[in-house]
Amino acid sequence: MSFHPTLVAFSRGCVDGVGLLREDGIIDLSARESGVSLDSLIRPGAIAAAAERHAKTPADFAASDLTFRPPIPAGGKILCVGVNYPDRVQEYAGEVSPDAPKYPSLFPRFPGSFTGHDQPLVRPTVSEQLDYEGEIVIVLGRGGRHIPEAAALDCISALSLGNEGSVRDWMRHGKFNVTQGKNFDRSGAIGPGLVAYRDESQIADIRLTTRVNGELRQDDRTRRMLFGFRRIIGYISSFTTLAPGDIVFTGTPSGAGARHDPPVWLKPGDVVEVSAEGLGTLRNTIVDEAVA
Repeated sequence: MSFHPTLVAFSRGCVDGVGLLREDGIIDLSARESGVSLDSLIRPGAIAAAAERHAKTPADFAASDLTFRPPIPAGGKILCVGVNYPDRVQEYAGEVSPDAPKYPSLFPRFPGSFTGHDQPLVRPTVSEQLDYEGEIVIVLGRGGRHIPEAAALDCISALSLGNEGSVRDWMRHGKFNVTQGKNFDRSGAIGPGLVAYRDESQIADIRLTTRVNGELRQDDRTRRMLFGFRRIIGYISSFTTLAPGDIVFTGTPSGAGARHDPPVWLKPGDVVEVSAEGLGTLRNTIVDEAVA
């Protein structure tokens, strides 16, 4: 993996920790710095500063020696933007207006609905309609209310990748909400870690792809988003106070399995890879939910 400074949450044996992922392995920040935590490292500039402090520190162990956990700060909100690419609107022909929406669609996800990089997504016993949605994820290091769009990007501390896994039939149980279909335990993923945000060039026009078993399924660029990163942050902060550690999934391109004819659902053994320029690749396999 070749990343910019990347903060990861991990388990190694019986110990949870945070570290820096580099090409040569993991710098164990939990062991090397007193009081360090995921929450303490999400303020703007903190990840890059940690990487600079340890630029000459040898790796403590290999990435293959740990289990990646989802890099979700404690207590933060997780909000997701729906239908945020133009071709995605066309996929919903007959279900939503063909015109560009005036406001973004939003829904919440809960921390327990995510797993980490290289960990399996779980297909629930109640449905076979588990689907993938590759997305760019932003993590806030500063918050506020009524944040001006001109200052919105200054609130971003880190970037990540998400697979906003969705159980499609359960998204139709309610007429005006999708929450239950978006929150099955370990149905989605975030990772591999948090890449330090530097400037707008990292997100303004980057390619985002999703592959299933090596087959390209989703492919688009962030400049085509209907609601850009500034607009998303400004809009959300107009109705709720954003706080450090809040996470926003910014929408998925066209090409989800539900929109194939016939639909193509994820099944045990499948491998899903979400990639974006400068952010690496989030990889997950699929397993069935264990029944006691």
